[in-house]
Amino acid sequence: MKTTKHIFLLLLCCLALQASAQVRVHLGASTAYNSTFVLDEGLSKDPRYSAQMTYNWAPVGMAFGADFNRGFGLQLESILSNQGQIYEIIDVAKQKIGERRIDLQYINLPLMLNFLSNSSSRTSFNFMLGPQLSLLTKGQEIYEQYKNGTLQTPENGQIPVGATDNGNGTYSYPAGTTVLASTDAASAIKQFRDKELQLAAGLGLNIDIGSHLYLSTNIRGNYSFTDMRNEDLINSIRQNSANDVLKDLFGRRANMLVGAQIGLHYMFGGNRSSVRSLGPLGN
Repeated sequence: MKTTKHIFLLLLCCLALQASAQVRVHLGASTAYNSTFVLDEGLSKDPRYSAQMTYNWAPVGMAFGADFNRGFGLQLESILSNQGQIYEIIDVAKQKIGERRIDLQYINLPLMLNFLSNSSSRTSFNFMLGPQLSLLTKGQEIYEQYKNGTLQTPENGQIPVGATDNGNGTYSYPAGTTVLASTDAASAIKQFRDKELQLAAGLGLNIDIGSHLYLSTNIRGNYSFTDMRNEDLINSIRQNSANDVLKDLFGRRANMLVGAQIGLHYMFGGNRSSVRSLGPLGN
């Protein structure tokens, strides 16, 4: 019942806005395929790791927008987004002996300023920019070493708990799997930050495919201003405490995403190419 009421209220808002000749509103759904990155200065400087290209789906997104004239509008989106990064574990012989996987899922809520090319043709350019609130729904970071290995001790770093110091700048570490962080963890030190502030941007085309329907195609990206890790874990790494099992080098960790998004939208009152004059929209 609550969902039905919310949909009904949203439709009423759409009709109220559409009643004004100055505003046109639209609803849409989207999907995207992205390259996702966990940018970590500490891991990038660590000889034990090699960052790999990582790809993930943002399987579903919803959008509600309002165009105030032919050149400018606002769009609020809700996007379920899978993100993360794979770092290969490299031994002293430069051989892969495991993976460090960071798997995250967010509900991204960007509020986008939408700048449109002032045209009544079927195809128009768009540029979008705005803040994004990202709410973590689930996440896990796993260190999985497939076999016993000899690894290089990072400069200014320490050997991890359970390792054997070889005395020559290397250490031996046994095969095994360690959950470094998880949204299911009971300990606060093993949890992620539950929300992030990001900047989102997009560039692409809107293509009218009917009197009320249009297709949006965009290159989209976002970057986080806040560290994705829990503050307790950050302090543990800085202090090289016993809780920091792998003795990571400290560096700010940020989420970044770049990908291709496609969406289908319904424009109340008709598309740009089908509505030649609606007050200020016809200017």
